[in-house]
Amino acid sequence: MRYIFVGLLVCICAISALDGPKYEADEKLRQYRDVLDLFKYLHQRTSLLKHVEIANAFKIEDNLDKYTHPELVKEFLHMYDKGLLPLDAIYGLFYDTHLEEAAALFKILYFAKDFDTFYKTACWARYHVNQGVFLYALSIALQNRQDTYQMVLPPIYEVNPYYFFNTEVIQKAQRYKQVGKPRPEFHIQANYSGWYMNVHPEQALSYFMEDVGIAAYYYFYNLYRPCWMNIEELGVNTYKRGEQYYYFYQQLIARFYLERLSNHFGEIGTYDYEDAFETGYYPSMTYPNGVQFPQRPNWAKFFTNYYNHGQSFSMKGLYPFAYYRVMDYERRIRDAIDAGFVISTDGKQVNIYTPEGFNILADILEANPQAVNLQYYGHLLVFARHLIGYTQQPLDQYKTIPSALENFETSLRDPGFWQLYKRLILHFQNYKSNLHSYTYDELNFSGVKVEGIDVDPLVTFFDNFDIDISNAVYVSDEEFQGNGWNIHARQFRLNHKPFTYKIKVNSAGTSEAVLRVFIGPKWDEYGRFIEIEDNRLNFVEIDRFKYVLKPGDNVITRNSEELLFNDDRTTFKSLYDTVEPAEKPHAFPKRFLLPKGRASGQTFYMYVIVSPYKPLVLEKDAIVPIVGLGVERLDDFDLGFPFDRPVDKRNFYVPNSFFQNVMIHHEGDDTIYGLTRSYDQLAAKDAEYSTQVSPTLKSAYSYNQEYDELYFKYRSSNMYAPQSVRF
Repeated sequence: MRYIFVGLLVCICAISALDGPKYEADEKLRQYRDVLDLFKYLHQRTSLLKHVEIANAFKIEDNLDKYTHPELVKEFLHMYDKGLLPLDAIYGLFYDTHLEEAAALFKILYFAKDFDTFYKTACWARYHVNQGVFLYALSIALQNRQDTYQMVLPPIYEVNPYYFFNTEVIQKAQRYKQVGKPRPEFHIQANYSGWYMNVHPEQALSYFMEDVGIAAYYYFYNLYRPCWMNIEELGVNTYKRGEQYYYFYQQLIARFYLERLSNHFGEIGTYDYEDAFETGYYPSMTYPNGVQFPQRPNWAKFFTNYYNHGQSFSMKGLYPFAYYRVMDYERRIRDAIDAGFVISTDGKQVNIYTPEGFNILADILEANPQAVNLQYYGHLLVFARHLIGYTQQPLDQYKTIPSALENFETSLRDPGFWQLYKRLILHFQNYKSNLHSYTYDELNFSGVKVEGIDVDPLVTFFDNFDIDISNAVYVSDEEFQGNGWNIHARQFRLNHKPFTYKIKVNSAGTSEAVLRVFIGPKWDEYGRFIEIEDNRLNFVEIDRFKYVLKPGDNVITRNSEELLFNDDRTTFKSLYDTVEPAEKPHAFPKRFLLPKGRASGQTFYMYVIVSPYKPLVLEKDAIVPIVGLGVERLDDFDLGFPFDRPVDKRNFYVPNSFFQNVMIHHEGDDTIYGLTRSYDQLAAKDAEYSTQVSPTLKSAYSYNQEYDELYFKYRSSNMYAPQSVRF
């Protein structure tokens, strides 16, 4: 009898223990759904009953003790009393008064002592504050608070469809809402911006530049680490913030170049502020209040008199002087790189050719609060975005009309973005050109040899993708209470078939290793071979992982589904209906893991290097965010190793690395680009190609040569090595 009693007691205790976690999980799920409700129908004032009740009842000024820094709350309330950006006005992140309001709201949300205070503050702001200011401040707070950072934000292209779809699509959705009834399967075919107004050949790449997944990735990256955020104020020590900033943009630019080659384009264009800007851009988009996005003609001029013609050229803001500012800031940065030091706010010289020097330079280029002298080196990219975006001066701070370049959601759509940030990368490379190349010993992993890479056929194609754009329509107070409206836009997006690759490594002993895998170009747009010293910045890192090598042969198999690239973001409806927390996305869209390639096939390089594992040595409380195209930082090698420094060809080719030719085939018409034919024509063409069998690639193991002959042509030529050197 005693044993029965003890058994019952154990069961009761076990059940009680299970009830605790279950209750806690249910509470977290309820909080998550409350947060998601704040994103509903963002472009109209919330009429959800619980929001309205809290907004009217909760008085921030009566609850100062519920915030960690009440002085910041008082500062925000003072701004609110003096007048904030009106509801329905266009929010511009790169306008100082708008950002000041958003940062102030973020701080009171972030410093709320508990979730209840945070949520009530958010409901109050959802009802009283400009929608753009609210969305930006709420999203950043959610990503940084300890009790909410694990919450997955809904896809920004569902929250804010105006910033992702042409006016044609938005108007169709609104007409459907006005005269129709909700149908679960209803969708609108969405084309890219070159469909009606193709002002420049660059818009043939709009399927990449306007892809909702890539744009969302860029938007959320800037939420996770805003350039204006003072990490010291928030008590967050970010590991090598500047290096992460550089590598993110370097990899993004490299990935765009691969796509250009697939479409017979070459290098990303360059420009001079003193000359006309060749590439025009017509966004074909409208802000929620009905104002059109600014457009830039081909061969736009940035000269001050031309740019400010007919507008105020006085002390009315700083933007009329944008031309002078970008010229001055760039000159000062170039001088600092050449001189080897920057000037701090107290006039001292700070050496930048030190272990921490690269991060010092990156902080200046990003213009974050850690920069040594913001007044002198300035906000280069803010003024450059305004200048290249061809934005007109606002009548006042409440009537701004930001260009596509002045919103993170729309930046990538403008070809000017890629030219601007290529220019940024060139500043970094000007610095890196003064560093020494890696020596043979720094690259070599003694006793380890990569003997080959075997890759499945690589095939890309376009397929349909449906996006919920219900937030683009306006609903009644009764309709706001539910989720009845369900309007989808359907777009053709790039994708690829799953593939596997195998790396054959021979090791003399047991050791911990890190493998880095890259894809890069072999030929330029004219079919000319690209030398490695010119090609190193064009390689995109697609995989990085730890592996324990065993003595002898190691065959390492990786599947495209295992790489650190993400599937499409979970939809708002799925997030709301789920009973399990969704996995937090952080990486580049898996759809664009491979460049498009060509119908006839296009040759790229797959490169792998095996390095000894070097553990990270972190300072106390340091965090290591995901960077680049979503590849996690695993060791203490510099990001982009071994392509991050100038290449010395005599030392670069080590046994623990390997170049392999791979062919990427595209199932479709090379002349389509996703925008020059109707959806029906595209679908018919894809159906035709889907019946054909893609060629099978020859196994790498059957090659007798260790490397491609072109990369080793200097072995028999004195062009690259002295004749006295024997190979």
